[in-house]
Amino acid sequence: MQNKHRVSFTYLSQEDLLGAGCFDMRLAMDVAEQAMIAYEEGKVLFPEKIVQIFSQSTQERINCLPATLLDEKVCGVKWVSVFPQNPARHDAQNLSAIFVLSEIEKGFPIAVMEGTLASNMRVAAMGGIAAKYLAREDAEVIGFIGAGEQAKMHLISMKVVRPSLKQCRVASKSAHEEQQFIDELSRLFPDMEFVGTQTNLRQAMEDADILVTATSAQAPLLQAAWVKPGSFYSHIGGWEDEYAVAEQADKIVCDDWETVTHRTQTLSRMLQEGLITAHDIHADLHELVSGHKVGRESDDERIYFNAVGLAYIDVAIALAIYKRAHSAGVGTKLDLQQSMIFEHADIMDKARL
Repeated sequence: MQNKHRVSFTYLSQEDLLGAGCFDMRLAMDVAEQAMIAYEEGKVLFPEKIVQIFSQSTQERINCLPATLLDEKVCGVKWVSVFPQNPARHDAQNLSAIFVLSEIEKGFPIAVMEGTLASNMRVAAMGGIAAKYLAREDAEVIGFIGAGEQAKMHLISMKVVRPSLKQCRVASKSAHEEQQFIDELSRLFPDMEFVGTQTNLRQAMEDADILVTATSAQAPLLQAAWVKPGSFYSHIGGWEDEYAVAEQADKIVCDDWETVTHRTQTLSRMLQEGLITAHDIHADLHELVSGHKVGRESDDERIYFNAVGLAYIDVAIALAIYKRAHSAGVGTKLDLQQSMIFEHADIMDKARL
């Protein structure tokens, strides 16, 4: 007879998730929008994340981000490391993550899963959703500073919501990184023209309809003079642009302004220096999704979007791809325990007293 105290969960590797078709940006954006509506309706628990920074200069850190989806009766946490020096020092990715999902009837885990895929999809999904409401519908040129995983994911999400995009320009720390970006993404979008700028940031951004900075730099890389009227700017990292980029914007939208104020973004710095206040923020993204506030209102507006990451969106996307993987029958079933501690017949033989 099966022991009623057995506790099991499903382990999902990145390869499991990819094999189950979980790399699906439309799914991620749909789930993120649904989660934002649930958050607005008070159906989400969203505590502050825990941050442990090991180097202030490089921002090497590990973060713990919890959230609960009350309607789904699932609590989750993302444990994510960000080590910006990894590519140069170790020829390794700079971000890795793992998710734990638990049901909240008994409180037992249901899944432990690779989280880098979902985490990267979440960042791009939020940028794509913002572009859906804030970028011009006839946008044709997108420019990137940065050519890493986040930049690649963002091109996918931006192309989903703005299929009108015809040209992609990219500037990075090296021409090699730019070419790698082009080689990988041009296969997905053969209808687009790709331009590597040989590290020329201005060439990538000037006159672009959509601008994306996706770097680990802590410096004002993007200049206000390069941001034309009518453009949409998606700011991903901590400090990537001149203050004047935000100062000249007609609208500033955040994924969550209150969360931004506790981070190290450009807007956070400006707040601390008294250059902006909450009154300068047009909306949080969920307010656009719900229709409580308007998005773009004219073709000439410069619009600035800043996302810092919301744990409940991460957990919602992780749960959605867990369900897809479960339906596909992938993953490995593991036991957390087969019996309670004192139900083991030989427990006293194994105890060290």
